[in-house]
Amino acid sequence: MPHKISLTRYLVEQQRMDGHIPSELRLLLEVVARACKTISQAVNKGALGGVLGTAGSENVQGEVQKKLDIIANEVLIEANEWGGHLAAMASEEMDGIYLVPNRYPQGEYLLLFDPLDGSSNIDVNVSIGTIFSVLKKPDDDRGVEAADFLQAGNRQVAAGYCVYGPQTTLVLTVGDGVAMFTLDREQGSFVLTQENVQVPPDTQEFAINMSNMRHWAPPVKRYVDECLAGKTGPRGKDFNMRWVASMVADVHRILTRGGVFLYPWDAREPTKPGKLRLMYEANPMGWLIEQAGGAASNGQMRILDIQPTQLHERVSVMLGSKNEVQRLVSYHAEEE
Repeated sequence: MPHKISLTRYLVEQQRMDGHIPSELRLLLEVVARACKTISQAVNKGALGGVLGTAGSENVQGEVQKKLDIIANEVLIEANEWGGHLAAMASEEMDGIYLVPNRYPQGEYLLLFDPLDGSSNIDVNVSIGTIFSVLKKPDDDRGVEAADFLQAGNRQVAAGYCVYGPQTTLVLTVGDGVAMFTLDREQGSFVLTQENVQVPPDTQEFAINMSNMRHWAPPVKRYVDECLAGKTGPRGKDFNMRWVASMVADVHRILTRGGVFLYPWDAREPTKPGKLRLMYEANPMGWLIEQAGGAASNGQMRILDIQPTQLHERVSVMLGSKNEVQRLVSYHAEEE
């Protein structure tokens, strides 16, 4: 059996040999990984731990919070606030930013996270996950403000997610490709199980919520109609459709075997560019996909080049196999 490489060893080697990450970032990522292990334990207990069901509250987006949403958010804050690596945090579940308390040393990084993506799947025992993104704090001596988080996705220094499924898998990039780690529960550590993950440029699989078809813009409807037409249609091949209603699970499938994921604008809320959050979901997932050779767009431009204007900004998302994303972009350009 080959020698197991732990997450810690992987990050140390990234720091030592390749110089991709400074020691403070390495330590921060290890803390995030430990927090994900704690969340995984809570998810695994389910009804036995009394964590299922709603919490009777709403988040800043007006969405009903699940008990595990709140638990995961608290776990990530408590794990990261005291280590001295962070200046502040921002979460999909909080209105504003969370400053590291004065009683702890302040670091040079900013952490953003969706503590529990796919919350609607919690009570039915379907894969859910945690998404995170790390930014560098602006170089000045003033205090941290919400505006400091409003950086384009191309300025991320690390990003990843942890999917809580049949296995607990941590997927990570520090700008040098994508690596996957599986939680070895006997050892209590994440172990490297795949390096240099690659998304094939072509695919025969797409992921979208088909129940919303009547609300889509013409370019998206055109793309899906062509996929559904199969071998006799303009694409000349059959497509499969998959939809988990958990971005973590859908993106993990694409990183594992290819595909394209779409969560586009729709006419029910015409003033909103999309439903997914740019800072907590689209940017980290977009960077992971790009690092694996794929592409991520909102239909008009690269997601990582979008300049955020709000902490909870929403965006249309189309990511995955490069040639499929480019086709979607070309359809939007033709429509315009």
